[in-house]
Amino acid sequence: MSDAATAALPGSARAALAGVETLGPVDPAATVEFTVVLRRRAELPADLITGPRAVSVQEFTQQYGADPADLELVVSTLESAGATILEQHPGSRRVRASAPVSVAQKVFATELVRVNAAHPVGGAQIEHRMRTGELSMPAALENVVTAVLGLDDRPQVGIHLRTMQGHPTESVVYTPPQLAEVYHFPQAGGSQQRAAILEFGGGYDEADIAAYFAELGIEQPEITSVGVDGAVNAGTTDDAALEVALDIDVIGSVAPGAEIVVYFAPNSDQGFVDAVAAAVHADVPYTVISISWGMAEERWTPQALGAIDALLADAAALGVTVFVSSGDDGSRTNDSTPGPHVSFPASSPHVLAVGGTTLYADLHTRTVDEESVWSGHTGGGVSTVFELPVWQKEVAVPPRAGRTGRGIPDVAADADAMTGYLIRVRGTEMPIGGTSAAAPLWAGLFCRIAELLLTPVGLLQPALYKGVTAGQAAPGFRDITEGTNGLYRAGAGWDACTGLGVPHGEELLEIVRQYLIYGAD
Repeated sequence: MSDAATAALPGSARAALAGVETLGPVDPAATVEFTVVLRRRAELPADLITGPRAVSVQEFTQQYGADPADLELVVSTLESAGATILEQHPGSRRVRASAPVSVAQKVFATELVRVNAAHPVGGAQIEHRMRTGELSMPAALENVVTAVLGLDDRPQVGIHLRTMQGHPTESVVYTPPQLAEVYHFPQAGGSQQRAAILEFGGGYDEADIAAYFAELGIEQPEITSVGVDGAVNAGTTDDAALEVALDIDVIGSVAPGAEIVVYFAPNSDQGFVDAVAAAVHADVPYTVISISWGMAEERWTPQALGAIDALLADAAALGVTVFVSSGDDGSRTNDSTPGPHVSFPASSPHVLAVGGTTLYADLHTRTVDEESVWSGHTGGGVSTVFELPVWQKEVAVPPRAGRTGRGIPDVAADADAMTGYLIRVRGTEMPIGGTSAAAPLWAGLFCRIAELLLTPVGLLQPALYKGVTAGQAAPGFRDITEGTNGLYRAGAGWDACTGLGVPHGEELLEIVRQYLIYGAD
């Protein structure tokens, strides 16, 4: 294609990975699958995202999905170039396609090479495709296509969990139901609710699940798995299996009445987008979605950030609440480059970002002896991508790089491996920590709350931050005022370590109930 027939795709530039072994070009005759993301046919109204009102899946698709003419244009353009269409989804504005590498390279004006690089989960070397520079596309698709993902399939996200090292005398282990009591979760089981868990590696063993719930004396919830882009429940052989077990065990034991669906997708930007899209745009909306994976904002392309954030806005409009772990490496977010970092998708203003604490509680009385920041570990800080949301304007989010952006986390719960969660994996019960545990704990709480309110909630922040000002303890929370995550220190009111604090579930039930009745006024 001549330059005159192409247009640059904004935000698509990829930097080369450092320290990789280059193996040579990708075979031109090999097949590559990719996802093309389209613009909305109309912008989402702000009050639909932030307000308690939700729309149906059908109404959303008709009003805010892809325009049928845009879909037809993308499909015909790709097919004319030699690609095969695998899936069209107007609600999530996606077209999945495959093509010979030679065709994909020509259509998008790029070159794909094979490299060996360290995987973000476990650090083992993995072979994958890599591209560098900006993509171009046929000029007819300019302003219609907003992202092209999957040509470069480098691992995109890591897990947010920690294991206990040794058997220190000051350690303590809780079952998730014990933590639900410590945090005063309302009495409910999440009946009639649906919870989606997103995983980008690993798998679970049904025997482990059955034994775990039998040991706790809790009826096992209904659990099914869904494969995305060819990924499946891969069992418990790799490190990611710890994450999968943690997510299922926590949500399932806190809200055993909820139906749990585990989405398995490849660990790539395409896999992440397609998994989020599949869960957000499910035929029957979920009450909650829990995501315990992420990576520093700077490690994502702007096109991927935008595509995922738009899907998370879709979730809010559909009444789905998304909980995301804030990370386990403090204000650096496991990034070796200079300066603080925050993890995405936790930094999206359309998710509830969950930080971590160190909790010592009396297991007999379920009262708290001491709770502080999971010091040096819990992720938190200020986004350089997302603007300061209106609901966060009064809590004194600190500036970063001369501007004030979205502050994370919003909330927190126990996350220290030294005060960890009891789970079962590979036939063994073990303690696990991390904000990966705190996020599904919060998701389980809101399965209970949604059952009692007889309605899903959607975006929670307008309710949780309502009327809260700088230095003020938020209603429904116990403020955490001691500890640091590196650059940031806890204090009275919202802070970039534990957000508004840890939950008092019964009080939060009433706060959300009042918000649903009266709104933001």
